[in-house]
Amino acid sequence: MSKLIFPVLLALILPLITSWFAYPLTHLPPEFGAFPPVYVADAPGFNLIIFCIIAFAELLIAAIYLFPDKFGFKKVTPEPTSIPVALPIWFWIGLVVTLFFWWLMWTRETPFGNLVYYAFTPMWWGFIFVLDGLVYRYSHKQSLFATKRKTFIITALVSLAGWYLFEYFNYFALGNWYYPNSTMPELSHETIVIIFLLAYTTVWPAIFEWYSLLNTCQSLVSRYAQGIKIFLSGNLLIALGLILITLMVFWPYPLFWVLWIGPLLVFAGILIRLSIWSPFSEIAQGNWSPALLMALSAMVNGFFWEFWNYGSAHPVTPVTNPNYWVYDIPYINVIHLFSEMPLLGYMGYMPFGILAWVIFIWAGKVFKFDTHLLSK
Repeated sequence: MSKLIFPVLLALILPLITSWFAYPLTHLPPEFGAFPPVYVADAPGFNLIIFCIIAFAELLIAAIYLFPDKFGFKKVTPEPTSIPVALPIWFWIGLVVTLFFWWLMWTRETPFGNLVYYAFTPMWWGFIFVLDGLVYRYSHKQSLFATKRKTFIITALVSLAGWYLFEYFNYFALGNWYYPNSTMPELSHETIVIIFLLAYTTVWPAIFEWYSLLNTCQSLVSRYAQGIKIFLSGNLLIALGLILITLMVFWPYPLFWVLWIGPLLVFAGILIRLSIWSPFSEIAQGNWSPALLMALSAMVNGFFWEFWNYGSAHPVTPVTNPNYWVYDIPYINVIHLFSEMPLLGYMGYMPFGILAWVIFIWAGKVFKFDTHLLSK
């Protein structure tokens, strides 16, 4: 058990120790512990060289998805696709809930009183049930809610703790994102904290539902099933992750990307070192489908996150969504298309999706629960 937990404790403690030296006056980053996280300071502005480097890397990743045969993936005959069944009742209920709270959050209609301030979370839970209903339809009545209900509930609990962990590392990155509406006078601080914690329960379930849905497309699953085998050292990943997280405290802006990569290396390294199944186990066998589809799931869901978030605050008045967030990402915070997320930032969702998964698998080993997302 100590081999599971100790590296994670180090990842949590090392930034605090490092902050003692990085911030000799306060010994903590500015605005550390403010919850929900608030604006810290303006990040460095646009840098063409860094923008081009990141853009090139993202184009390379896109090329792997679009032209896998050019990167060593072999063609695999897909398995037969399940015959679609009727959509379940929770799909239709979820659709009505999603549309109503989407309308409420964007129009800021007042006939429903203070309900408008709470629209974000029920909208997302409605959408999660919409996705689950689609999975049920195309997986022959198999889905997280239909056949793995305990796992479905646990994804929400892990999501709550997991996103707060991500917020914790964001303090040391000096706020790659923050919540400008989190101090609205209409709501008490205690109420806003509850609103945020409830919103956190939606992150993991939404990503996992997209992953389940993408896995109903057998041609997509087989597309990345036979690629290059890459064996990774768990100890090396843990060490590299801890070093990067530590260095991020000293240089938060040049190493802003560590917020996504550092924790991923630590959690993935733990699973690899202890021979626990993870998407990296499959990569070692040449099967890249789990990792690539989970990364794609997070990015696809990210478009909905960003689109709905943007519409909840534009036009600016009146302000009714306390969950609304803004990005302060250094060097690349340009090209916003109906989104607070800069264009190049969307691919940051990809490592985050895999991070969410390895955290879930890690938590399953610590707390002894089933982490299999697919019913078959």
